[in-house]
Amino acid sequence: MTPSYDPDRLPDVAGADGEGSGQVGGAEGLAVSPLADVDAGADGDLDHAPERQRGPVTLRRGQVGPSTTDQRLLDTRGPSDWVHTDPWRVLRIQSEFVEGFGLLSELPRAVSVFGSARTPTDSPDYTQGIEIGAAIARAGFAVITGGGPGTMEAVNRGCQEAGGLSVGLGIELPFEQKLNAWVDLGINFRYFFARKTMFVKYAQAFVITPGGFGTLDELFEALTLVQTGKVTRFPVVLVGTAYWGGLLDWVRDVVLPTGRISAGDLDLITLTDDVEEVARAISASSGKRRPERFGSPSEAPLSDR
Repeated sequence: MTPSYDPDRLPDVAGADGEGSGQVGGAEGLAVSPLADVDAGADGDLDHAPERQRGPVTLRRGQVGPSTTDQRLLDTRGPSDWVHTDPWRVLRIQSEFVEGFGLLSELPRAVSVFGSARTPTDSPDYTQGIEIGAAIARAGFAVITGGGPGTMEAVNRGCQEAGGLSVGLGIELPFEQKLNAWVDLGINFRYFFARKTMFVKYAQAFVITPGGFGTLDELFEALTLVQTGKVTRFPVVLVGTAYWGGLLDWVRDVVLPTGRISAGDLDLITLTDDVEEVARAISASSGKRRPERFGSPSEAPLSDR
């Protein structure tokens, strides 16, 4: 019978007998680094070696596997013995929340900023990202981004150069792995839903710059949370009238007339090209996220804490 394989463990590395043992082994059974004997290449260039972040663990070269933790969690194909690993996945998921809460619970006031990882460094969007990060820092807020390249890097850079606290929340992906160099405080996640909780829980506002599906996902999740009262007094600022104008026209001209949203839902969004207006919108709503019927968490009924 074929032995079961747990893809969440480190790959086997050949021991002294030349066969995989399920452990990282070397001569005389001594533990060695799985990266110790990997050839860096003929030119000795380590900068372009394959790399993947698996939660807090960095895998490089031969240790990089073909899938991510999220893929394995959501995959329903293959043999059914994978269900026996789900209790352990629950513990891993729990650990991501514990690590995230522990790291971020003492953050100063912060703003989550989203945008494309594909933004070139010589583009106007990158320059504007730097300006947004700097403006948020000058307004007295930390910035939280996905920690990747493109606009995320630009915002982290602007904040860091302006003296603010620059935070990056990375995610395990088949690409876009490393936290960018402008992140002061960073943590990597395996699971999107744990990471997304951190973006919302520790932010006073969302700023959405031009981006793709991931950015759209964050935009509409933020609007849904505000619309349904899961978070309160939470500004959602879209930057880029030319980029976002068509989307808002569709919401106003198609979605609203069919009764699928209310007219007041459009008031949840601020659309601007002005970086200083972004900072003003954030500052105007600062400190107002807590539900007004309770002055502090201890005054709320137990069911609401």
